[in-house]
Amino acid sequence: MTDSISTSRPADRILAGVALMLGFCLTAPMLDVAAKLASDTIPVGQITTARFVVQCVLMAPFIWIMGLSLTVARAHWLTLALRALLLLVSTFCFIAAIRVMPLADALAIVFVEPFIILLVGKYYLSEDVGPRRVGAAVVGFVGVLFVIQPSFATFGAVALYPLGTAVGFAFYILVTRGLSRRIHPVTLQFYTGLIASLFCIPVMILAQGSGSELLDLVWPEGVTWLWLLGVGFFATLSHMMMTYGLSMAPSATLAPLQYLELPISAVLGYLVFRDFPNTLALTGIAIIIGAGLYMVHRERVTAKQLVTERAAPPI
Repeated sequence: MTDSISTSRPADRILAGVALMLGFCLTAPMLDVAAKLASDTIPVGQITTARFVVQCVLMAPFIWIMGLSLTVARAHWLTLALRALLLLVSTFCFIAAIRVMPLADALAIVFVEPFIILLVGKYYLSEDVGPRRVGAAVVGFVGVLFVIQPSFATFGAVALYPLGTAVGFAFYILVTRGLSRRIHPVTLQFYTGLIASLFCIPVMILAQGSGSELLDLVWPEGVTWLWLLGVGFFATLSHMMMTYGLSMAPSATLAPLQYLELPISAVLGYLVFRDFPNTLALTGIAIIIGAGLYMVHRERVTAKQLVTERAAPPI
C-alpha cells in the first residue's frame, strides 16, 4: 500500500504539470486575441502598459495571502530590471505585429525563440549542443522564412516585429533561469509587472499628444476596457500556469505541448478575425513544429545518455 502511494505521487505531479501546460496553451492565445481586439482603437504602447499594470495588481494580493517576502537581494535588482525590460520589448513587438498580422503567422515566427536559445547556449554560453540539434535550429529558421516571406509581402516591415519578440523572449528565458532559483515565482511575477509598469508609464505620459500611432494615449470606451483587462489577466494566468507546470514536470515532457499554442491560435484567429495562414505560411509552420519537436527529442536522448554515463560504474 505504501509503495503504491509513493509511486503515484510523482506521476500525479507530472499529470498536473501537463494539465497546467495545456492550460497555458489555451489561455496564452486568449491574451493575443484580447490584444488584437484592443489594438483596433488603443495604441500598442497603452496595451503593453495595461498588460503589466494588471499583472502587478493581480499578483499583489497573492504576495500577502501566501505570506511571501518582497525582500530581494541588492545583487538581483539589475537582473530583475533587465528581465522586465526584455519581456516589455517582446510584448510590445508582438502586439505591434498582431495589430495587422494573423495570430498564427506572428506566433509561428516567435517560435524561432527555442532555436535562438539553443544557438546562444552553444556559441555564447559554451553549452554542449550536438550537430543534430544545430541542424534542427537551422531548419527551424528556414521554416520561419517561409512564414515571413508572404507576411512581409503583405504587411511590410511589420512582419519582422515577431523576430524582435523571439530574440527578446529568448534572452528573457535565459535571464529567468538564474532568477527562478532565488526568487519565488509569484514574487518574480509581481516585480516583473511593477518594474515594467515603471518603465512604461513615464513613456506613455511623455508621448501624450505626440500624435504617435503606437504611443499616444487614447481613453478606452465601452468593451475596450474588457479587452485591456483581458490582456493583463490572461498574460498573468498563462505565465503562472507555465511556471508552476515546469516546477511539477520535466521541461522535456512539457516542451512539445507548447506547440499546441499554434493550432489554437490559428483556430481563434479564424473564428474571431477570419484570419488564416496561407499555404506557404502553413508549410513554414509545419517545418517549425517538426524542427522543434525533433530538437526536443534530441534533448531527451542526450539527457538519457548523460544519466546512463553517470550511473555506469567506474572501470
